[in-house]
Amino acid sequence: MKITRIAAYRVELPLHEGSYKWSGGKSVDVFDSTIVRVETDEGVVGHGEVCPLGPFYLPAYAAGVRAGIAELAPHLIGQDATELGKLNQLMDAAMKGHPYVKSGIDIACWDILGQVSGVPVCTLLGGRWGDDFVLYRAISQQSPEEMAKNVTAYRDEGYRRFQLKVGGDPNEDIARIHAVAETLKPGDKLVADANTGWLMHEAARVVRGVKDVDVYIEQPCVSYEECLSIRERTDHPFVMDEVIDGMDTLLKLHSDRAADVVNIKISKFGGLTKARQARDLCVSLGIAMTIEDSWGGDITTAAIAHLAHSTPTEFLFTSTDFNSYVTVSNAEGAPQRINGRMSASKAPGLGVQPRFDILGEPLVDVS
Repeated sequence: MKITRIAAYRVELPLHEGSYKWSGGKSVDVFDSTIVRVETDEGVVGHGEVCPLGPFYLPAYAAGVRAGIAELAPHLIGQDATELGKLNQLMDAAMKGHPYVKSGIDIACWDILGQVSGVPVCTLLGGRWGDDFVLYRAISQQSPEEMAKNVTAYRDEGYRRFQLKVGGDPNEDIARIHAVAETLKPGDKLVADANTGWLMHEAARVVRGVKDVDVYIEQPCVSYEECLSIRERTDHPFVMDEVIDGMDTLLKLHSDRAADVVNIKISKFGGLTKARQARDLCVSLGIAMTIEDSWGGDITTAAIAHLAHSTPTEFLFTSTDFNSYVTVSNAEGAPQRINGRMSASKAPGLGVQPRFDILGEPLVDVS
């Protein structure tokens, strides 16, 4: 099952809400997503997707995905697409770092492996837990009143987990958390996600100001050490996100008791192969997870769904349906939200087929 061609396409993904806003005044109106196509000598074709949340969120950017694939792809032509461990070793040897570049290729090869094996990717990742899994909705940063209104509207669509974008002025963020908390119903869960936006003294004020609220605090500050200092000042459940990028961090976090939940973003780990390793490590350590990625459309959502659905239910804090946030569908067969929950496809592989009328011509084409 030798790789004969790797191509990358650019797709723009506008947002239903018009824009997505989070800490530090950051916002995105249209996401720049890369669709990766891997072809083999036996005619089996796989697809992946990578979509950084702009160049100002993580050390990743959309044009860098495609430039990196152009650099990396020649090293993979002729390799067996179903030998995922070997492929990852080869990618790491050919390109130091840049896991987001490798993610789409890795996902596409999992798609191929599933098709060849005749089973869904979630079966290969460990098996399907239950009929479906729970989703969260990210609430873009606005006024307290608007955010509370949006939470109510999304609950009417079936969501019961809400990730509130804070990380701005502490007084305003305290008001945001209180306003949303007042709208919650029994069984709802609220996460105040600062996306590294607070300094330590600001984060300390916020956790004190919402001491009476049932809320998770997510990634209040930039560094691991700063977040740990806030963790030690509060009894709120704690989530780490942006600093979670490898097994060593997860082991340190467990040793320090630095968080109750971690976010596993597939592209930060370089694809499903290493994201699965991180997931399995967290299960062994007893750490709950949100399974997600930085952003994406239908193909990213499919990959998330397979990893999330193969995660033991008690360890899956929540997951996400990025394809419901955007106005453009880039693939057929993608999983769809039903009452705030989702399930992975039962078709072999990822279970999706790209819409080539949307993809257009490849920007990278290596054979």
